[in-house]
Amino acid sequence: MNKKNALFGALIATALGFSATAYAHGDMVPQSVDTAGLPSLGEEWLDSNPYRAPSELNAKAVEIGDSAYNQNCARCHGLEAMSGGIAPDLRLLQPNESDDEWYKERVINGAVRNGAVYMPKMAEHISQEALWAIRTYIESRAELQ
Repeated sequence: MNKKNALFGALIATALGFSATAYAHGDMVPQSVDTAGLPSLGEEWLDSNPYRAPSELNAKAVEIGDSAYNQNCARCHGLEAMSGGIAPDLRLLQPNESDDEWYKERVINGAVRNGAVYMPKMAEHISQEALWAIRTYIESRAELQ
């Protein structure tokens, strides 16, 4: 890229009110998720994904998770769970308890480095049912990596 194109890109970014590097993980307001069709999981967080096993429940979780992911996660983790390099490619998570533990820790506690929020505490805004549905959707995309 030549200097003229780089300058043009910087001017456009400034005119739109953002910088790709400054707002790569910028402000995000989690969107609510309708989990009708999924059973209530209660207040206590489960240790592993309850929607994993192939069943009607799994299919419903993938459907809900697809919408919830695109509303709440795609901005940083990429459309259809295909990371563009800004945030971790979640399709690389394995469908097992170890990666469920990592996922659970992240959605509950978020990710902060050097005082910068890289991921908000999603569990403060989105139900356990919706977050496990998102995990189920991500698992359905893993085969496409």
